[in-house]
Amino acid sequence: MKRMNKFLGWISCLMMAVTLVACGGDDASDDGGGGGGSALNVTNPVVSAVTSSSAQVSATATGAGITSRGVVYSTSANPTINDTKVTGTSANMTITLASLQASTTYHVRAYAQTSATVKYSDDVTFTTAATTTSDLDSWTAPTYNDDYRSIAAWSQRAKWNLANVHDPSVMKAEDGYYYMYQTDASYGNAHEAGGHFHCRRSTDLVNWEYLGGTMPSAPSWVKDKLNEIRNKQGLDPIANPQYGFWAPCVRKVKNGLYRMYYSIVVDNYIKTGKANTTANFDNSWTERAFIGMMETSDPGSNNWQDKGFVICSSSDKGKDGWTRSNANNWDGYFYFNAIDPTFVITPEGQHWLIYGSWHSGFAAVQLNPETGKTITELGDPWASSAAGLAENGYGKRIWTRTDGSRWQGSEAPEIVYHDGYYYLFMAYDGLDVPYNTRIARSQTIDGTYTGQETVLTHPYKFANSQGWVGIAHCAVFDDGQGNYFYASQQRFPTTAGGNAPNAVMLGGVRSIQWLSNGWPVVMPERYAAVPKVAITADEIAGTWEHIDLGYKYGEMKESSTMTFAADGTITDGVWKGGKWSFNATTNTLTANGVELKVQRECDWEASPRKHTLVYAGLNGAKSYWGKKK
Repeated sequence: MKRMNKFLGWISCLMMAVTLVACGGDDASDDGGGGGGSALNVTNPVVSAVTSSSAQVSATATGAGITSRGVVYSTSANPTINDTKVTGTSANMTITLASLQASTTYHVRAYAQTSATVKYSDDVTFTTAATTTSDLDSWTAPTYNDDYRSIAAWSQRAKWNLANVHDPSVMKAEDGYYYMYQTDASYGNAHEAGGHFHCRRSTDLVNWEYLGGTMPSAPSWVKDKLNEIRNKQGLDPIANPQYGFWAPCVRKVKNGLYRMYYSIVVDNYIKTGKANTTANFDNSWTERAFIGMMETSDPGSNNWQDKGFVICSSSDKGKDGWTRSNANNWDGYFYFNAIDPTFVITPEGQHWLIYGSWHSGFAAVQLNPETGKTITELGDPWASSAAGLAENGYGKRIWTRTDGSRWQGSEAPEIVYHDGYYYLFMAYDGLDVPYNTRIARSQTIDGTYTGQETVLTHPYKFANSQGWVGIAHCAVFDDGQGNYFYASQQRFPTTAGGNAPNAVMLGGVRSIQWLSNGWPVVMPERYAAVPKVAITADEIAGTWEHIDLGYKYGEMKESSTMTFAADGTITDGVWKGGKWSFNATTNTLTANGVELKVQRECDWEASPRKHTLVYAGLNGAKSYWGKKK
């Protein structure tokens, strides 16, 4: 019926002798909204200044009642506002499209939107240029200092870029920006001046603009819900709870709707309600955590509306099993710890919340897509068994590091769907030094998750640097064009010098590549938008720094040299005597029988910084990183 309506509209347009350009715009724009479209005029875009990674698009969008105007683009024909959208600020628009892929054909349309309809221009195509060695010659490495302690203060926040990042969550929005949100943590607690769940944004994943807190203060429902539960337990209310604000997860639900799931931890003892201090210890566990949800239609405004309670920590020890013999007893009261949420929309359109940390593992609970809350009404947050908790609506356990343990070093689940599998990224061990990233996968969102528990990131050190530790609790996201990224904090080791070096929390964005067996690898050097000039086998030959990321608790894995000779042999290093070959079509280096993905990245340890080649691969539970010297 829609196609017939469009056909009749086209015939009517010809009969009325309206220009073909106007007819084309109407024909391409019908979204079923009805009304208002005829008052809009959208010209076909004119594309100019096309490079290997950007283009300028000019168009005009006029008419009554316009709520949004701009351009939309995709690698598929006739893009809509459900694809990548960049808004304009005036009727006569000149918009720059950035972070494009080289040698790629794009489709672009201008649009104008009212409350009733969307009108599009005709589909115009352009092809980005191929990258060349001249692109590498003109590329400029990032210049910001990794040691940001001199600008860590709140008054210096405009200079932060990726300084003071902890437990990031990243998404790409309709306006073309990547938005990053995080746990309340910073060097010297500078963030405390500006609210909670702080935000920054970027168009290129390299340069970030700091936007500030998204939540001015703790919402009142947290205290109300806490004391409602305490009343059911026969406990006195807590007048002034001590809060911690942890690990948000932000996703685009659909155009005009974004949701943030966040954690608020109550740091008071259950028995007396007193603040968690050694002097106040009362032989009980500390109180539960809560996950709430906020929504916005425009993340660029940094204005979010709180939607309240979603779920809380729950126990399989009944409502009064919270006694703790001493402060060194780690047999936790809570079975599911309501922190570290991740939100997943399946290809079938189901919405799921995955959450949990340290206690008994991770839980999966299905959500109502309309409300963002649990699809079934929650019962009491306690039962006499894990099965009872599932019956009460608190979810099914989908992962545990150590079955039977109530205090295990695994946290921060992050799930992404790719080519038929749900990949579960998670953080292991303490965040100060030993933090590392593991992975498992499942063909269904709620498990069973299996796999090699491969170490994807680990404390490491290339030559000429102090190295990095604390690399985990990641965000995994894509750019809408099939390119995936990993973002996390990374810290200086305690040996780096100066005041509190291990409290330096710098954000690190790294590219993800996918091996032929489907598993991902995280590239060793941070992403810096190095032009993707074709790599040749001749460039592989030479000396590399090689790191074996086999797991060692609390130790930094240091690089050693490896030499790939031009004749395809490995003449020096731990794989000496092996052979290598390179597939330039897939950028795959096979060395000593190990599949390694190769790409151009920034050599952050060089002075001055420069572009180089890096590789990442895995073999069993062990990953390998490399960088050409």
